Amino acid sequence: MNDATPVTPASPESQPGDHAYNSNEPPIVIEGLVNQFGRNRVHDGVDLTVRAGEILGVVGGSGSGKSVLMRSIIGLQVPAEGRVTVLGRTLTDFDPDANVGVRCRWGVLFQGGALFSTLTVGENVEVPLKQFYPELRPDLRAEIARYKVLLSGLPEDAIDKYPSELSGGMKKRAGLARSLALDPELLFLDEPTAGLDPIGASRFDQLTKELKETLGFTVFLITHDLDTLHEICDRVAVIADKKVIAVGTIPELIETGHPWILEYFQGVRGRAAAASQKRGETL
Repeated sequence: MNDATPVTPASPESQPGDHAYNSNEPPIVIEGLVNQFGRNRVHDGVDLTVRAGEILGVVGGSGSGKSVLMRSIIGLQVPAEGRVTVLGRTLTDFDPDANVGVRCRWGVLFQGGALFSTLTVGENVEVPLKQFYPELRPDLRAEIARYKVLLSGLPEDAIDKYPSELSGGMKKRAGLARSLALDPELLFLDEPTAGLDPIGASRFDQLTKELKETLGFTVFLITHDLDTLHEICDRVAVIADKKVIAVGTIPELIETGHPWILEYFQGVRGRAAAASQKRGETL
């Protein structure tokens, strides 16, 4: 869903290639994905399966296409080749505009929050509700928005504030509140702790983990934050050489011996993040 371009809700009736989604099945399956911009091929045969109920971290070097991959999953980027299946629906088989029925089952936190600057926090959170459930009474919509704002860890008085009145961390939480508006089964987070101080980043990580455990959704998390990867991710997918070269726990990734993985996780910062996590486990 492009947060700046509302779409008209369509019926979530089944379409060719669909089947009833079983919650025990992987909620996201990517097969042979190719993304290309002109002559620049960003992805060349990406395969990735996301497990139900996990927090999957996605890492890669600058320009490796982490955000492009997320955009492909949520229908904002049309791949040149390959198949993307989300919650039992193969989104690459037909017109993305026909997939509104599945779009209301995920939430997205874009980098920086991507809030509408002319709307208050509460009004921002109401946008998906107006888009997908226009029949809701205004008072009920406002109450749902209030609950999501509180759920994101913001104080109640933040509801009536504009994005320009918020700190960087509060903007992230406001964006998170909006991503939770529709009680999603999938939550996509694109660099959620970027720009936050270490304390703010740690608190956001713990909030993400607590919400996942409480609400039971699956998290697709793009990050370069090594502390986040160690603290809350169940598995990590590594993008390099235009593919997903490995998926697993951090110890499993290190065992692959891939030079980029070793440099990333066993460099100075990687060792510091691992030591910090071990100290936390002993407290």
